[in-house]
Order: sequence, then C-alpha cells, then structure tokens
Amino acid sequence: MENASASRVWDLTEGPVGKKLLAFFFPILFGMLFQQLYNTADAIIVGRFVGTDALAAVGGSASVIINLVIGFFNGLASGATVIIAQCAGAKDHERLSRTLHTIIAFCLTVGAVVTAASYFLAPWALRLVKDPADIIQLSTLYLRIYFTGTIPLMLFNVGSGILRAVGDSKKPLIFLICCCLTNIALDLLFVVGFSWGVAGVGWATVLSQALSALLVLGSMIKTRESHRLILRKLRIHFPSLQTALYIGVSAGVQSAMYSLSNLIIQSAVNDLGTLTVAAWTATSKIDGVYWVTSSSFGTAICAFVGQCYGAGKYERMKKSVRVCLAMALGSSVALSSLLIAFSSPLLSLVSNDGEVIAQAARIMRWFVPSYFVWSFIEVISSTLRGVGDAVRPMVIIILGVCLLRALWIFFVLPRFPGIRTISFSYPVSWAVTAVALIVYYTRSDWLKRMTRTAV
Repeated sequence: MENASASRVWDLTEGPVGKKLLAFFFPILFGMLFQQLYNTADAIIVGRFVGTDALAAVGGSASVIINLVIGFFNGLASGATVIIAQCAGAKDHERLSRTLHTIIAFCLTVGAVVTAASYFLAPWALRLVKDPADIIQLSTLYLRIYFTGTIPLMLFNVGSGILRAVGDSKKPLIFLICCCLTNIALDLLFVVGFSWGVAGVGWATVLSQALSALLVLGSMIKTRESHRLILRKLRIHFPSLQTALYIGVSAGVQSAMYSLSNLIIQSAVNDLGTLTVAAWTATSKIDGVYWVTSSSFGTAICAFVGQCYGAGKYERMKKSVRVCLAMALGSSVALSSLLIAFSSPLLSLVSNDGEVIAQAARIMRWFVPSYFVWSFIEVISSTLRGVGDAVRPMVIIILGVCLLRALWIFFVLPRFPGIRTISFSYPVSWAVTAVALIVYYTRSDWLKRMTRTAV
C-alpha cells in the first residue's frame, strides 16, 4: 500500500474546509488552464501561420460539434466519478474498484463506435449547422482527424476524473502539462515546419491526447490504492454501469443540450460570414480562461461534496458549498474585469486581422460582465450532482439555459438581427437559470430526499 500520509492528503472529509478546498482546487485549475492553453495554441498557430479560413474551420462549427459529442460521453462517464467519490468517502473500496473497471471498459467500447461513426457523419453535421461553404472542406478534415483520438481523449478525461474523485488533483495537472507542451511542439512541427495546415493541428492534438491517456492509465496501474486499474478486470458490470449512468445520463444530456444550443447559436453566427465566425472563435479562445476557472470550481466542489456525502458529513458539505461559491464569485469579478480591460491585446495573440480583433472585442464587452451569474449555476449544479441529485437540476438547466437560448435565437434575433443580439442570449439565459437553481437549492428537500434514497 502507498504510505498513509498520501491517503490523508487525498481525504477531503477532514481538515479545514477552505484550506483543503483551495489545495484541491488549484491543481485542477492549473491543469485546465494548460488544457485551455493547448486549445488556444491551436488557434494561435493556425490563425497566424495558416489564415482566417483555417482559424474559422478549427474553432467554429467543428469545435462546437466536438464539444457536443465528447461532452455528452464525458457527461456519461462523470456519473462514475461521482459514485467513486462517494465510495472514497465511505471507504467502500470494493464498489469503487468495480465502478472504475466498468467505466474504463465502457469508454473503450463507446470510443470505438464514436471514432467510426464520426468519419461518415462529419460532412452531414457541418452542413446541418450551415458551416460556411468556403471552410467546410477544412472543417471536415479537422473533424475526421480529431475523432480518431476519441478513445484516448475519453480515457484521459475519465482517468483524471477518477483521480480527482479520490482526492488526487496533482497527477492530472502533471499529465496535462506534458500533454500541453507536446501539443504545442507538435503544432509547430506539423504546421510551421511541415506546412500541414489544419491537418497538422488535428494530428498534434490526437498524438498529445494519446500520451496523456497513457500517463493517466499508467498511474492507475502502478498505484496500490483502491483506485488501482487491473487490466484483466476490465469488463462492464451492468449494475455498476446502471448506477453510474443514472447520474451520468443527466450530465451527458445536459452537456449535449448545452452544445446543441451552442450549435444553434453557431449556425446563426455562420449566417453573418467568415469574418464574424473568426471573431466569435477568437473570443471563445480568449475568454476560455474564465470557463476553465469556473469549471475547476465545479469539479472541485463535486468531488469534495461527493466524499463528504459518502462519509455522512453533511454540515461540512454545506460549508464547503458556501466557501466555494464565495471563491467562484470573487474570481468571476476579477477575471471579467481583466478580460474587458485587456481584450484587444489578448485577441491579437489569436489573430493579426484588425477587423477580427475589433469585432471580437465588442462581443466580449456584451457578455463578459455577466460571468459572475454563471458562478451560481456552476457551483450549485455541481454540488447537487455530487450527492447524486442530477435529474431535477438537469431539467432546470435545460429549460433555463438551452431552451431559452434557442427561443431567443428563433424569436428575438429575427426582430433585432446581428451579433449583439446573439451575444445577449447568454447573460439572459444565465440569469433565469441561476435564480431557478438558487430557489431549488435553498427551498427544496433535496438533501433529505437523497439521504433517504441512499439509506
């Protein structure tokens, strides 16, 4: 067995809440920042060394489709990480191991299906979202290459989730740094050195993801803790899969609905031309620093709450939510201010086209100031998922974020056409959803209901 001190570090059910939460949060944040860095590096290298069309191909409709597919299946797998966090808190090592091996086998199976299907469906999906005709061939090429790496991508995301669920947020950070540096090096080699263009970015991503998957799986194979991966035990245990999918399907559907609503928005953006698509893409690459920060808070509180819930420490769980929400709100205000103040210099890293930079800066001013509202959605929904209450929050988010956003595009945009109206769909949908989730969290009996279910 690994030494006892390591196990105590990973135990989120003991120690000062604020200190323990921050120590757990920062490796997650730095890891996701590195993940965002290598995504942004793709855009920077393509935008500066290939051109605006290539930037739009990599970061426009193709990016939204990738988020839809990968986000859905990662959402499915997240159900297993919630169960694993609860098992870690309850010290139920047998169930933890059974769930771990089930979800790894599930990822191998589903990843192979997605890889095969994506090759044939990529052109159809891009036409469905009205990808501009002048970039659809490049977008198709990028999608087909990217999805050849579906299995390693899913294995890395799931493996990292498992490590965080047992309280280890440091190893995923190390693996992401290795992945990021490899991706940047391969981007420069394939795009600048070999002049492979969009294909070079795609293959650099696939190879770097394969490396990260090997690293995380190797770590799980070598450990002597309860989350050890034993290859001969890889099989789908259907009761474990069913339990994990009960939570995971909700997260997967929620992620898919986010992406579908973004596809609708991307389709509306595509109607405005390649320059606007490039500006929208540049914006998404720069403000990604906020999204990874917010997502890091969500990941941290989900694991923290899961362990505390599994251990039956409900007051500690509630305190951790209050502390996490205060941290998330503070970071939202700070990052929003910085992104607005330095929008033009930051955007110039992604594109050297003055018109693209100017339009992207305007887009950011329209919705970045509302980021603090999203903190409530991220922290509260992640908390509820951590105790296994996934279905009702999913319905609230789908109605408030996804459906409302789609209705905005279908009914408000025709009356007030333009990128400004599209941009405002975000803060409006966030505000409605945040209010609904706050009411649910503070007024409903979700904890008593989940406790009775667990018993």
